[in-house]
Amino acid sequence: MTSAAARLPGTTTVGERAVRRIAERAATEVAGVEPQVQVSAQVVGTGATLRVRFPVRYPLPVGRVTDECRAHLIARTEELTGLTVPRVDIEVSALVPEPPERRVR
Repeated sequence: MTSAAARLPGTTTVGERAVRRIAERAATEVAGVEPQVQVSAQVVGTGATLRVRFPVRYPLPVGRVTDECRAHLIARTEELTGLTVPRVDIEVSALVPEPPERRVR
């Protein structure tokens, strides 16, 4: 059985700006990624490649945070846009230390 949407003619085009904004939001959903995320996206046909730059919370392991972020970006971008994401390049811009604990005297 096919749905009504599957029988309709035409295509949906997802722009690079939309992909960029989706990826920016998705990156901030990963523990250890600070909010200053910068993304550039290139959409070609049914695929999108991402270049992502963000600071990582110190002392979390940078490799683990970037691996988790890459997997999350691929999953969320594909889920929300329908595009395949074969490549995500990540650059860590800074290590941001935990804020000091406040002591009560």
